Amino acid sequence: MELLQEVANISGRPGLYRIVKPGRGGVIVESLDASKKREMINANAKVSVLKEISVYTENVNESKPLSEIFLVIREKHGEKVDFDMKNASNKDYFDFFETVLPEFDKERVYATDVKKIINWYNTLSQFLPEIFEETK
Repeated sequence: MELLQEVANISGRPGLYRIVKPGRGGVIVESLDASKKREMINANAKVSVLKEISVYTENVNESKPLSEIFLVIREKHGEKVDFDMKNASNKDYFDFFETVLPEFDKERVYATDVKKIINWYNTLSQFLPEIFEETK
């Protein structure tokens, strides 16, 4: 899942972005959606590369990389996670995530984190499916 190095979440903005190239005042990104809109993101913006994100586990000295979590989701749920996000409670999110990562830290991982992971997975699966093909 080396392509995750090119995919980022930008704080305060919805969706995921593919990092195209660095520019003088920041980085040029392309939205991972149907519009494929390109824009310059200021160097001061908080950009989180998905390859560097991991999830807390019950073992304080250990965390699980997002790439491994995505692979487990792919194995258990296929190309799309069908989850009713509008009507789901926090317990529903945690129940879902427990099937994917049973040892996640229930005090440091929030329902909003799980919601983001589901959204990111579905976005990547739809608009950047080659991420999953490279691991086969």
